[in-house]
Amino acid sequence: MNILKAIRSLNKFEICLWTASVLIILVSFFLSHGTDYLSLTASLIGATSLIFLARGFAFGQILMIIFSTVYGVISFRFHYYGEMLTYVGMTLPMAVISLISWIRHPYKKTAEVEVSRLNTKKIVFLVLSSVVVTVIFYFILKKFNTANLIPSTVSVLTSYIAATLTAFRSPYFALGYATNDIVLIVLWALATSTDITYLPMTVCFATFFVNDMYGFLCWKRMEKRQKN
Repeated sequence: MNILKAIRSLNKFEICLWTASVLIILVSFFLSHGTDYLSLTASLIGATSLIFLARGFAFGQILMIIFSTVYGVISFRFHYYGEMLTYVGMTLPMAVISLISWIRHPYKKTAEVEVSRLNTKKIVFLVLSSVVVTVIFYFILKKFNTANLIPSTVSVLTSYIAATLTAFRSPYFALGYATNDIVLIVLWALATSTDITYLPMTVCFATFFVNDMYGFLCWKRMEKRQKN
């Protein structure tokens, strides 16, 4: 995994997309008179990770591990136990598994990961395990009196699907995270309605949505190019 090579390989559009994401997050933070620099840090790390994940670079998984840890702390502080448990107990370890998988499966010894197709076995596992994980987490979150229980449970489902597809090296992981972004926009918009300082987190996941959609397009192009 050559980090410098991955950074240098970003094209002009990706640099502009990353720059725009960072600026939007910073502007929303200062306009909301934010003082929670931990949330700001998490947002910037997350936005950066998505650019590298979109290109299939394992370095993005390292940043996702850091983001998951910090985001778990933020979620705990706002009593979003579903988000905390999801990211610390699921997204973080899945990011570690994905990091190992991506490093072990480079495309022709480049910084880019080899795209893998979903087969019947993987799809069946994904469906069955998603049901089990969602049901278990629903009762766990209910026991913890999690704020906004239903959206939090949906977030668990979409996060699990996205994390598993990431480990499978499937292009559809980006769509999974884009769906999760929509859920998180709703969750943090509700938080923002009670405390404006959480506006950067809402804006953060809005920028994540754009980046994840770009990531899906990148991976579909990667899949076609690698196949050819």
